[in-house]
Amino acid sequence: MKLNQQPKVISVSNQKGGVGKTTTAVNLATALAAVNKKVLVLDLDPQGNATVSLGLDHRNAPKNMYQVLMGEENISSAIVWTKIPNLSVVASSKDLAGADFELSHRKLPQFFLKKAIEKALLAYDYIFIDCPPTIGMLTVNALVASKSVIVPVQCEYLALEGVADLMNTIDRVKKNFNPDLDLQGIVLTMFDSRTGLSEVVAQDVRNYFGSKVYETVIPRNVRVSEAPSHGKPILLYDFKSRGAQAYISLAREVLKQETKK
Repeated sequence: MKLNQQPKVISVSNQKGGVGKTTTAVNLATALAAVNKKVLVLDLDPQGNATVSLGLDHRNAPKNMYQVLMGEENISSAIVWTKIPNLSVVASSKDLAGADFELSHRKLPQFFLKKAIEKALLAYDYIFIDCPPTIGMLTVNALVASKSVIVPVQCEYLALEGVADLMNTIDRVKKNFNPDLDLQGIVLTMFDSRTGLSEVVAQDVRNYFGSKVYETVIPRNVRVSEAPSHGKPILLYDFKSRGAQAYISLAREVLKQETKK
């Protein structure tokens, strides 16, 4: 990428847990890195699942997202390269669990992450922020710092539960703090072709969000579930699996979106 070109910052968010949020962030980042895009993952979730899924132990990371967010460390100094070419990460920290409270007592708390990203010279094509499964100050910081949002929605009962609240938060952030924020797309996850429910839910989501829903559907796949325990994205754990191929397809759609702009 050109040195004067800013990386595209994308939040991956859904306030409902267990929807494939971290899985989407990690594997989409990996798929883009595989086609020679320089990608950075910021693990803003105190659980640290994105960090673990990329083969790192967030408990032993010398520098982390909490320190970056609080202004204690420059983001550039906290970057750790993974074993995947072109892909790096800033690790999570359990201290992020208390960051909402700490930030709320500071001036302009919504802008801490945005300022941290802007003051560092980051030669990346994409920065993915793995948000916590809540709408608090951490998620607001991610949205304020982002150009767009990708929302994973699982193909299960009550799939749209909580998504309306997230959409309202996105609208408020857009109105008050970040007018350039855009909904990049909705990703249908955990699709089970053996059940009629998945088909119904997928159609409901498409009817609600229209063209914002990606054509690619991420299947419910045991290999995807196994991959994090081995510290690997699904593309490295089992490249031929349906889950890996789905994320490769999703990456193609994301890249195609960029060419249309």
